[in-house]
Amino acid sequence: MSFRLRVTLFIAAAVAIAAIGASVAMYLVVQDQLIKQVNENLLAAASGPVRDSGGPFRPRPGEQMVSNRPEVFGQIINASGTVVQGDGGYSFPAIVTSEVKNVAAGKATEFYATAVVGDARFQIYVKPIQGGAVEVVQQLAPIDAALAQTRLLLIAFAAGAILLAAGLGTLIGRAALAPVKRLTATVAAQGRDELSRLGTSFDAMLGQLETSLRSQRQLVADASHELRTPLTSLRTNLELLERGQPTDPVERQQLLGDLVSQIERLTTLVGDLIEVARDEETPMPFEELQLDEVVHEVVDDVSFRYPKVHFNVTSAPSSIKGVKVRVARAITNLLDNAAKYSPPGATVDVAVANGEISVRDHGPGVAAEDATRVFDRFWRSNDARHLPGSGLGLSIVKDVAESHGGSVTLERPIDGGGGARFRLRLKGA
Repeated sequence: MSFRLRVTLFIAAAVAIAAIGASVAMYLVVQDQLIKQVNENLLAAASGPVRDSGGPFRPRPGEQMVSNRPEVFGQIINASGTVVQGDGGYSFPAIVTSEVKNVAAGKATEFYATAVVGDARFQIYVKPIQGGAVEVVQQLAPIDAALAQTRLLLIAFAAGAILLAAGLGTLIGRAALAPVKRLTATVAAQGRDELSRLGTSFDAMLGQLETSLRSQRQLVADASHELRTPLTSLRTNLELLERGQPTDPVERQQLLGDLVSQIERLTTLVGDLIEVARDEETPMPFEELQLDEVVHEVVDDVSFRYPKVHFNVTSAPSSIKGVKVRVARAITNLLDNAAKYSPPGATVDVAVANGEISVRDHGPGVAAEDATRVFDRFWRSNDARHLPGSGLGLSIVKDVAESHGGSVTLERPIDGGGGARFRLRLKGA
């Protein structure tokens, strides 16, 4: 929605609310004044002397009129609630309600009311007299017709005010936006010169800077959270050892083993953080790499750390351009991840060909609901929280793949052997 249209709608809505509110208030005032005038007529008719002739109901010879106004009909009700006299000799028992009978019996005071008989509406005034009550009635048909005409006039007034407001809103919006429109046209006309290109480049640079700062803040926050756990555990265990606890040799050995495990976890985490921080540094120069040779070097190193896992390597000569230390780190993380989730005596299958490394383990695999998050920084599944690691390994693999113009994907093996297969594709771009 354009700004001009919003201005028009806001002005029209404001005027509509004001016009409708004023119309409703005017209608209620007119209605109140008309009903008040009718009530005054009824009060005057019931309070004046009776008439002996004239009016819409002519009395019979020797009979007096109850009301003293020609537009008002009156009748007298006795204490038992029976009409004993009416204008022109007529009676109107349909409007003798229980409230009217209470006034005639002296149980209630005078009152005004509106009664509906058939399709007609009447305004009633009842006044107690000696031995009964006087009831005077005026039909509201003329009042209703006047109010209907008033409603039509007020609706027409409100509609006209809204249309006028919409037109004025359009003019105001056009006038208010004229300078902006001229500025936009000027910028568009000069959109191909050096200053315009400089402004566009500067905007892009600010956007990239904002993204980088946001990423750094998130990395610091996540890293501080991950570092807190091993550091707290180390401090607790060292304080126990300082106090000579535990005294049992077996428990003491378990505590020392936990210390070594936490130190290894902390070392891995710090190394991964340094690797992640390299993304913000100047890119390293690419060189010609024999990917199959790099894989064999990494497998020899990882096999030493996981002696209970067998690595089966199938390779073909494959040459890429890349940063060796980063490519080796990505392969190490894939092998480390596969070995960590493999049971003792299991085999990890590694295949290299055409710039692609495939790593297949035979462990529990990755749950379907976790497949979309395995490459997120610091994310670890519930089943992996007891294992050593930082939660950064696979995210580093993803960063290396993207920096080399490639990708990394997770696949579920279809041969029924379980586990998971990661494919790292490196184009050396």
